[in-house]
Amino acid sequence: MNSETISLPISGMTCANCAMNIERVVGKLKGVQAVNVNFASEQASVTYDNGKLTLNDIADQVTKAGFGVVTPQDGTDVEDAEQAARDAEIRNQTRKFIIGVMFALPLFVLSMARDFSLLGDWSHQVWVNWLFFALATPVQFYTGWDYYVGGLKSLRNRSANMDVLVALGSSVAYFYSTFLLVAPSLGSHVYFETSAVIITLIKLGKMLESRTKGKTGSAIRKLIGLRPKTATVIREGTETEISLTRMQVGDVVVVRPGESIPVDGEIIQGSSAIDESMLSGEPLPVDKKPGDPVVGGAINGQGYIKFKAQKVGKDTALAQIIRLVQAAQGSKAPIQALADRVAAIFVPVIIASAGFVFLLWWLVGGDFVPAMIRMVAVLVIACPCALGLATPTAIMAGTGKGAENGILFKNSEALETASALDIVLLDKTGTLTLGKPTVVDLLPVGPVCANPDELLALGASVEKGSEHPLGKALVKAAENRGLELIEPLDFKSFGGHGVAASVGKAYVRVGKPNWFKESHPEIATALDETSNTILNLQAEGKTVMVVSKDDAMAGLITVSDPIKPDSVEAVQELRRMKLEVVMLTGDNIHTAKTIAREAGIDHVQAEVRPEEKSAAVEKVQQKGNKAGMVGDGINDAPALAQADVGMAIGSGTDVAIETAGVI
Repeated sequence: MNSETISLPISGMTCANCAMNIERVVGKLKGVQAVNVNFASEQASVTYDNGKLTLNDIADQVTKAGFGVVTPQDGTDVEDAEQAARDAEIRNQTRKFIIGVMFALPLFVLSMARDFSLLGDWSHQVWVNWLFFALATPVQFYTGWDYYVGGLKSLRNRSANMDVLVALGSSVAYFYSTFLLVAPSLGSHVYFETSAVIITLIKLGKMLESRTKGKTGSAIRKLIGLRPKTATVIREGTETEISLTRMQVGDVVVVRPGESIPVDGEIIQGSSAIDESMLSGEPLPVDKKPGDPVVGGAINGQGYIKFKAQKVGKDTALAQIIRLVQAAQGSKAPIQALADRVAAIFVPVIIASAGFVFLLWWLVGGDFVPAMIRMVAVLVIACPCALGLATPTAIMAGTGKGAENGILFKNSEALETASALDIVLLDKTGTLTLGKPTVVDLLPVGPVCANPDELLALGASVEKGSEHPLGKALVKAAENRGLELIEPLDFKSFGGHGVAASVGKAYVRVGKPNWFKESHPEIATALDETSNTILNLQAEGKTVMVVSKDDAMAGLITVSDPIKPDSVEAVQELRRMKLEVVMLTGDNIHTAKTIAREAGIDHVQAEVRPEEKSAAVEKVQQKGNKAGMVGDGINDAPALAQADVGMAIGSGTDVAIETAGVI
């Protein structure tokens, strides 16, 4: 049996019952092992035996149920097609709401004014009721047409959704009022404003809902945007630019400085500093040489490299991150399962209750009109406007207070769940720390270098010719101190080891300690004397750079990602709230423990990859704990989506912000 899981964008759903209908009809197909439809994200996740079923079989079954599957047209991909469909739905709902307001507002004002005797006798003439009819009809059959269509789809699938309630409640009021127009002897009080206002208010909720749904896929689209659309490969001795879809395992890929790495592989020629922050979250680039792995989506630094493709398409690390985020976003919270069960019986119970109320009042009172009015009242009060509009209004106070304090809740579920958390998992880089390399220590060695400022000026002057992030950190530190830098001459970069240039009358080198030991024995003795200092600094998670001047050691400069000033206070506050605090980071264990010690965190999980972060959150949840994840990077996105509440730092990446429930 060959199991495959696919994610299908669905169109045409109007409530949770629609999602349940699709789950039921698709689940009947032989070969379907699991199906989960998320109404909020409008995605269906289907696991099936691809030996018994095809994607087209599943799409046809969804179509037969009365819903649509978003498929790409020529020249577009599925993400673009899905976004186009969402944009069209937003425009459609907005247009229908505006039309509804244009007709329902004057109808409501005139009708209420007449009922409160604010208008003259002219308002009770027959032609006024016909005016009300003319104002209500466009609302009923243009703005409200979706509810008739949705209700019929639901009934055809042998269930009843919220659209049935809206259609019933508004139609009873509308058609009863229309009947009185043609048979005025039975009564003169019409209820056109009731049907029009119901439909327009609910359409407001649908418009806001469609706009919210339009944003749910943007995190995935940003992740996909990290992949270049083409790659330069060497085939038959010639460099050729091809589409990523045509890449094969074993292709030799060329990546120039500043370009994105298209797929996963292993370097076979050249060396460079690779920015893998999208995967590891770490701000410092990783030096790579032949034999080292590279991942798709990472950014090549200043080196020219060739690598052999080992994983392409859906097997790459970035593709796996995308699938993790899709899976977590598409899954249902436990409370949603309860809501689905309630929704399955809610509408039939309401319809039965309304019918019972109508019969009771008609039998007891013998008058049709009071019985009809009370039946409409039951249907209308049970309509989704109460569920879809009253609840968001009630939580505005909570979300508004959060906004005042710089905390943005994306939805009420995040606000509710945050109060029940048991454990908070914190990313390190950019969350507890500043997220960018900063000069920390300046250790001059006399008599070559007299003071820290002179040492920094020497190192920063050389690094003015470098694009390396560590070099930029030195230049920025010098600028912050107001030091005057000298323009470097004859600048040379030694592929991930160090740089050198003439600075004034001196020849200055800046680089790794090992580079000096291996290539510059003239300062080996000075390095041996400072070896313990270097080891201690590295144990603290700092990157150590050696500066030499005219073949003599000038000093040591360390760079690290320092802890944020308020991180310690934040961790202490979490502990006062009786929450367990854990650090979850892709960085090495030494650096992680150093930062954890400074922040006051006892539990540390280091060298954790993106998919492992998500698994770590899931493991905590399996023990019955409510987990909150705090992060800022692309690599945190799967864990943010998996957590009961994902919290993103506002200064972080767009993908993290889009995936989290709290900013």
